[in-house]
Amino acid sequence: MTELKRTPLYDLHNELGAKMVPFAGYDMPVQYPLGVMKEHQHTREAAGVFDVSHMGQVILSGESWDHVARSFESLVPMDVLGLEDGRQRYGMFTNDAGGIEDDLMFARRGNDLFVVVNAACKDADIARMKAALEPEIMVAAITDRALIAVQGPGAEAAVAGMDPAAADMTFMDVRDLSLDGVDVWASRSGYTGEDGYEISAPEDQADALTRALLALDGVEAIGLGARDSLRLEAGLCLYGHDIDAETNPVEGALNWAIQKVRRNGGDRAGGFPGADVVLAAFENGASRKRVGLQPEGRAPMREGVEVFDAAEGGHHVGTVTSGGFGPTTGGPVAMGYISIDHSKIGTPLWGEVRGKRMPLSVAKLPFVAANFKR
Repeated sequence: MTELKRTPLYDLHNELGAKMVPFAGYDMPVQYPLGVMKEHQHTREAAGVFDVSHMGQVILSGESWDHVARSFESLVPMDVLGLEDGRQRYGMFTNDAGGIEDDLMFARRGNDLFVVVNAACKDADIARMKAALEPEIMVAAITDRALIAVQGPGAEAAVAGMDPAAADMTFMDVRDLSLDGVDVWASRSGYTGEDGYEISAPEDQADALTRALLALDGVEAIGLGARDSLRLEAGLCLYGHDIDAETNPVEGALNWAIQKVRRNGGDRAGGFPGADVVLAAFENGASRKRVGLQPEGRAPMREGVEVFDAAEGGHHVGTVTSGGFGPTTGGPVAMGYISIDHSKIGTPLWGEVRGKRMPLSVAKLPFVAANFKR
């Protein structure tokens, strides 16, 4: 067994009574004494602090923004060049077959690009960027900073109470802030569907900053368990489950993330790995689609549940990729891939749970509307 890595907040998690579990090679808090259900509800109603320091942070730099942006566009199907300074965008690395190697966030900081990638993929992602971009573009993995997310309707009051400039930020803005005397890089974004911030802080100051945030009224520590139920209700993908190296972005219902300038007819169409396959899917459609799934009753349908149509005998039409109980919706929620001709909202289907077929239907995503500050 490889020894688990620890984030700069490891000692604080233990002090707070967290239940620690292995996740992406790290020892991470899955829940605190409050419990997953209450942590989820607290984030929806007030503000929660999440340790996401296991994620990969990378800075790309070169002779000019034009050079950096165009170089990065050779790896992702997003409009990087058009990104304004102080703005962030969702992206993904694609492979030659049009599949998704990882999804990520990237932000323009002056002439540099700040990239945040998933923990389980970060070594491969950094190697991919170095192989494709260096030496013209310098790819610097950041190993001395923590990453903290503050999420929920009370997030603005908490963060802006430390630096009023945080209140002026809108969804996907990026700005340098000073929080309780700590200079940080902050984006107004998150993985819960709620308003909030993701804060990159020097690792030697992260513990003190997190304690200062948790000392505020209405702010609680939240673990990975609630993070998962929050993102599922928000209809957000978990890499390695809802999207992977064999998922075309069009199948994954991520068409919106590929700007027109990179599609057929756009000024910088294609030029990324698998462009011919991805852009053909825009033109011709896909055979399956990621959709919301609403099981009837109270029993959740979890990842791996096979889905069948309502015909006599039932034909296999898809698979659940994420599922569980939605504390906000008050019932089970799921996502999965369903054949395109059964993917219309409201379509009745059956999920097979322990040999028994149970009813469910295709549902609109997200299950809980986003509360981003536009």
